[in-house]
Amino acid sequence: MRTFLLLLAGLAGASASTGLTIYNQNFAVVRDVIPLDLPAGLSEFHYEGASAQLEPDSVILRDAAGVPLPVLEQGYRNDPLSEALLLSLFEGQTIDFYQREPNKPDRVVPGRIIRSGYQPGAVSTSPVIEVDGKIQFSLPGEPRFPSLGNQTVLKPRLTWRLQNANPLRTTATLGYLTGGLSWEASYNLVLPEQGHALDVVGWITMENRSGTTYEQASIKLLAGDVRKLAPPQALRLEEGRVRRLAAAMAPEPAVTEKAFDEYHLYSLARPTTLRDQETKQVEFLRASGVHCETLYIYDALGESAGHWMVRGQAVPLVEREAGLEGGTKVSVVREVQNTKKNRLGIPLPRGRVRFYREDGTSLEFTGENQIDHTPADETVKIPTGHAFDLVGARKRVAFAIDTSNNRIEESFEITLRNRKTSAVTIRVVEHLFRWSNWSLPVKSQDFMKTSANTIEFQVPVQAGGESRLSYTVVYTW
Repeated sequence: MRTFLLLLAGLAGASASTGLTIYNQNFAVVRDVIPLDLPAGLSEFHYEGASAQLEPDSVILRDAAGVPLPVLEQGYRNDPLSEALLLSLFEGQTIDFYQREPNKPDRVVPGRIIRSGYQPGAVSTSPVIEVDGKIQFSLPGEPRFPSLGNQTVLKPRLTWRLQNANPLRTTATLGYLTGGLSWEASYNLVLPEQGHALDVVGWITMENRSGTTYEQASIKLLAGDVRKLAPPQALRLEEGRVRRLAAAMAPEPAVTEKAFDEYHLYSLARPTTLRDQETKQVEFLRASGVHCETLYIYDALGESAGHWMVRGQAVPLVEREAGLEGGTKVSVVREVQNTKKNRLGIPLPRGRVRFYREDGTSLEFTGENQIDHTPADETVKIPTGHAFDLVGARKRVAFAIDTSNNRIEESFEITLRNRKTSAVTIRVVEHLFRWSNWSLPVKSQDFMKTSANTIEFQVPVQAGGESRLSYTVVYTW
């Protein structure tokens, strides 16, 4: 059996032919091209440069025609040579330690390794070494290890045993899944000092925690919710060992987008080096004059609204009184139409949206939130906080239960105050939560039904003024 070792000369990780498809769920597909020159019969082939978080059972090895190669066995080692690893390999044995001390000649002392302290996937503990019959919890000097021959690895390694009837010379393609690679989108939206015309800049941020550098890789980014089972425990432990990330910035936008299966695929136009423990950004969206609506929403009950009647039976008084008076805060929601007419109209990947407003020559941060994957021609609604100068108040003014006629009647009054110097319209959201059959026989203005038990009023409020809304709801069963 002959053994072949693929060395990627001059590269820290994968080869220049590497391709990556990164998903925004902390995993990626890695593709590489491998030249193979194998004899007839049984041979062993090593590939160095695989990811440190490779999923071994995801590996696919095919020849240039796309035909799977006849692999008898596959092995994956991710124990790169280190002092801690070698200490563990020589536990129970005596090795030499080289001591250097000031004003003394260097010397070599033997020490027996009782415990190395090495724990793969976890924090290592102090080594225990016996020197001259005494125990110490530190190394007595620089360890000098005997040779291990060719059994050590300097980086993660895949090994295949192949059986060929005839000599084989081909360019093979290697593909596998790995953890530790992720990407996300972020958006910076700048409003002028006065007005609602946004400048939009979108960034893609890629993070590499896979333990491998990808030199001049062709990178694609897939947006969408792809089903992926949780990684093995070993991979989760490995993720806990990564260091802090470095940062780098790509100065020019260079991303194209297309629909792919049930998702959207974004491709970087130029090969990019993505180093281990690096964060890299590229611009993928830039637009000016994007119109943004500012909505003011008063939802006094919010998520606290619930059903307080069960099949028409009145619940105890303490529960009937729940949810009558809500908060006073008026929410601010930014609404953007993702259309070509509004200078957008592209699929927007999930990510964080930050809003700024100009103040003279400076920018001030005014809020942020997350958006989900948003197709073209849909509306993006982004809550960014609460309005300082708008106040709401809600109180119940009447309540009656007529169990003999299966009827509840309840009345509310809502007051809205505007301390701004300009008029606003506030959307008042009310939750009719007591029963599924309801009507509003009395109301101070029309409403819009937005769900089976939710209605919405649009109430104009003058600058420095106050508006009142009232209604009576009747539930029957």
